[in-house]
Amino acid sequence: MGMVQKRKKMHSGDTHLQRRWRVRNRTRDLDQIDQDLQTQSAELINQPVDLEKPGFAQFYCVHCAKYFIDDNAMQTHFRSKVHKRRLKALEVEPYSIEESERAAGHGSYQKPKKRHMETQPSKEEVKLGKRIKVETVNEEEGASTSKKAKVQKMET
Repeated sequence: MGMVQKRKKMHSGDTHLQRRWRVRNRTRDLDQIDQDLQTQSAELINQPVDLEKPGFAQFYCVHCAKYFIDDNAMQTHFRSKVHKRRLKALEVEPYSIEESERAAGHGSYQKPKKRHMETQPSKEEVKLGKRIKVETVNEEEGASTSKKAKVQKMET
């Protein structure tokens, strides 16, 4: 009858391994994705063939910065909760240097702008000329349209 076995902590001293695991799942930040949406969304959708990336870099979600194996996997991703969460996070204008300066006292506070985000078009729609739209939504207009919709429902 020995003593109680002490639980071993796997890789407790291997900080270099822990760091590698942490960095492996790192994706692009929201401000980087926002910059991609504004400048090079068409180029990211129509990338040249790269044999090193999944799906030869032909199936790329611009909003999530992920590559997919085929169009079916990408369309499934568009319906997933992960993609919808990312679209919701991109609706608010990303944190900028100007906003940080205003928070430090160099200017007055301005509320971040809300935007309307739609998922990216498919490759066929891009060939026909459809592009990713990022539209700024005025909160006053959004509130008034929802009030109008409520009034119309009450009338019918």
